[in-house]
Amino acid sequence: MRPLKYKTVLNLILIFSVFSILFAFYVEYILGHKPCNLCLLQRLPYIATIILIVLVMIFKNLEKMSFLLLSLIFLAGSLLAIYHVGIERGLISESFVCGNNIDASITDKSEILKQLQSKTISCKDVTFAIFGISLATINTFISAFLTTITLLIFIRYEKKQ
Repeated sequence: MRPLKYKTVLNLILIFSVFSILFAFYVEYILGHKPCNLCLLQRLPYIATIILIVLVMIFKNLEKMSFLLLSLIFLAGSLLAIYHVGIERGLISESFVCGNNIDASITDKSEILKQLQSKTISCKDVTFAIFGISLATINTFISAFLTTITLLIFIRYEKKQ
């Protein structure tokens, strides 16, 4: 069996990343499930991936290094997703990233009330799940898989195909 060409792998990762971002927007804007701050941060690796792969398509001689960069991006995404899952499961307490962004310098009662009414979604609340599995959990496995694949391709990269 002939292995996939590197460009094909990059194109598949690009398509998957675009799909992931579009799916996140669909869940947020069409289905009405508001994301927490960590959910928003978990989109960043996919956005960085899209930008990196587009740049690799323009500057073709960066293909091998792109797999190392992609593995680092997806590793960061995996760690962020693991952290989020830990918060969802109650293993880790919420950090300042998850908390209400209330400005302590405001002294006006009406302004404080406005800030309290603008409800921030807690990182421990799962607002959307697929077959009972949170998107953070799914993202953990996907990001770990993509980290492994891109790192293996970088290690075994051969210029001639």
